[in-house]
Amino acid sequence: MAVLCALLAAACGYDYRCGRIPNGLIVLTAAMGIMAGLRRGGPPGMLSYAGEAVFAAAVLYPFFKIGSVGAGDVKLLGAAAGYFPSEKVLIFLFFSLLIAAVLSLLKMWKQNSFGRRLERLREYFSEAVQNGSWQLYLKKGQNAKAEGICLSGPVLVSVLLYLGGAY
Repeated sequence: MAVLCALLAAACGYDYRCGRIPNGLIVLTAAMGIMAGLRRGGPPGMLSYAGEAVFAAAVLYPFFKIGSVGAGDVKLLGAAAGYFPSEKVLIFLFFSLLIAAVLSLLKMWKQNSFGRRLERLREYFSEAVQNGSWQLYLKKGQNAKAEGICLSGPVLVSVLLYLGGAY
């Protein structure tokens, strides 16, 4: 888990500075996780890591498809989830997304944009019902970085909460 924390800290540095997480860092995180799985349980440990990583990415994939979560965030959450025991993966995802939601609320409060964001969410669901399909959440011309938050920080905090015994 120390390796995961170091890699997540590096991901945070890139994410908060550049607005993206390099694929090489995600691949390194996954490779280290696969090796940890191998040490922990041999080939079944590797399969366990891969299964948990794919499960987490699959859970978040619909959010990527509508544009509410970036591809790097989905890949990073998947790579990190593989480090957890299978009974903790959903709890890890929950805490990561809960922390992100709290940060989003704080950002909206600071920018005094809560009403505008709720109106956009209402419009989004209304459009989805009228069109009968899900579209990208952000409209053309909207800046995803300005509108959203970086998920690498909440992922790191969630791992630290796990290490601290919070779940």
